[in-house]
Amino acid sequence: MPEIRPYRVSDRPAVGDICVRTADNGGDSRSLYPDLDLMPSIFAFPYVDLEPELAFVLDDGDRAVGYVIGCADTPDFARRFRSEWLPRVPQYEPLTGPPQTPTEMMIGLLHDPERLVIPEVADYPAHLHIDLLPAYQGAGHGRALMTCLLKALADRGIPAIHLTMLTSNTPARAFYDRLGFHHIPVPGVEVVTYLGRSTG
Repeated sequence: MPEIRPYRVSDRPAVGDICVRTADNGGDSRSLYPDLDLMPSIFAFPYVDLEPELAFVLDDGDRAVGYVIGCADTPDFARRFRSEWLPRVPQYEPLTGPPQTPTEMMIGLLHDPERLVIPEVADYPAHLHIDLLPAYQGAGHGRALMTCLLKALADRGIPAIHLTMLTSNTPARAFYDRLGFHHIPVPGVEVVTYLGRSTG
């Protein structure tokens, strides 16, 4: 029976693999982003490296097969992303012009951590990413992972959390709705949806 436990440094390769296999709107992104370090370098590794105490994994007895990761203070995380994380990934140089390919679009996101900081979510200072391999979805593991992260944040006095999801990912939206997340209106944004809830 899979169990949830705190993240360990030895989980890093498995976390990266999970990210890659779920990064294309919940599906496998390897054909779209052949560089297997790119998506984890944006959406997974900065979190487990900078705030490992807010990372939990679902362990099937052999390896991590799902995770929830987050940060307690999004503006502070964006600052640390720029000052501490970007120097660790020099292979992804900033773009010199508009992005032309999906990979270049992602590199643009990598070099723009300030995109995480928007006024509409200021009352929800923490944010998260949660991903599970398909075989482990729909069995309550996502809810259990989320419960672990919410408790860890509440124990630190963090009142609320938000997340960003592709608006087209309707199964994910249904999952978050069941967990008590609500829509946060953000003007001028259609491709993604912002959701938030209290940590209590």
